[in-house]
Amino acid sequence: MKFPFNPSEIVTPSYLYDLGLLQKTLIRIQNCIAGRPFKVHYAIKANNDRRLLDMIAMHGLGADCVSIGEVKYAIETGFEKNNVVFAGVAKTDDEVMQALRYGIECIHVESMEELVNVDAIAQKMGKRARIALRVNPDIDAHTHHYITTGLSENKFGIDLRMADEAIKLAISLKNVELKGLHFHIGSQILTNEPFVLLCKRINAMLDHVREKHGITLKYVNVGGGLGIDYENPDSHQFSDFEGYFDTFARELKLEAGQEVHFELGRSIVAQCGSLLTRVIYVKKGVEKKFVIVDGGMNNLIRPALYQAYHHIQNLSNPNGKTERYDIVGPICESSDVFAEGRELPVTHRGDLLAIRSAGAYGQTMASRYNMRPEAEIYYIR
Repeated sequence: MKFPFNPSEIVTPSYLYDLGLLQKTLIRIQNCIAGRPFKVHYAIKANNDRRLLDMIAMHGLGADCVSIGEVKYAIETGFEKNNVVFAGVAKTDDEVMQALRYGIECIHVESMEELVNVDAIAQKMGKRARIALRVNPDIDAHTHHYITTGLSENKFGIDLRMADEAIKLAISLKNVELKGLHFHIGSQILTNEPFVLLCKRINAMLDHVREKHGITLKYVNVGGGLGIDYENPDSHQFSDFEGYFDTFARELKLEAGQEVHFELGRSIVAQCGSLLTRVIYVKKGVEKKFVIVDGGMNNLIRPALYQAYHHIQNLSNPNGKTERYDIVGPICESSDVFAEGRELPVTHRGDLLAIRSAGAYGQTMASRYNMRPEAEIYYIR
């Protein structure tokens, strides 16, 4: 990790974003999809920092949104309206109306109840809503149960066994245009095997829809889910984009005119961001040593919420003899822990630590819990 600042001059807690690394990541993605019927939408929920969004939009990616606030912000930051998709299980009537007014590319419908409602709203507005049905392919991605979304019974999407009924209903409605199908099987997936299984399920379903319903769906959204290496962020700065996109190019049996859409978030921004935090005290217990820092779960909730691992570096003392510490924050919650029993170079009060791979689901999930201030932001190239 390059760090051009004097550690003593950094205001903490703060987020540091490497815009140079983000640009390299985006160019890598562009090279992987060139010449293929592939379209990548950036999942704004991963990180909505304005400067990151500006750069992502400039590189031609679309936007995947899960609220009308994200839709509006995507358009304001330069994403083309016809390159914005809107997902989410609980879109309000007002959100649907605004999405239709914006004229975005597609609304992802996640239940038959929502499908009927979108049709009714479109009828009242004198519009025809472009939609895709989100179908759960019943594939276990073997990730944390909080981020597994593709199993049969889930709050997200339509059960595979109900897909025929939903497709038949969508075709019958006069105020919706069924563009295609949307799938998503989970997040932080580190092997291509689940994506191979997804492709096989999609191939079978597209064949079934063509044979039973007499239509060829042009829009195939395979979701996202591509993971990153949290343990070795410097040696693995990039996800396996080549293997990921090659898998879909090889395994999906597409017809002329069909287009594959992806919703990548974490793999685009995670490695370009770090949470910087300063050591307030090194507390000696009977059997443990605690490094108490000024950043907390209000700044980065993933370790508390998912028991997620983040690599931690001591920027003030990067080398030398190590000791084992529990690294904890200031929030009045026992779960405010970044790491337990972690080896770090000998750490002292005032040292600056970097909690790595925090560019995704860090700043965007932050809160003001305990009335703590928002983190400062720094950018490097």
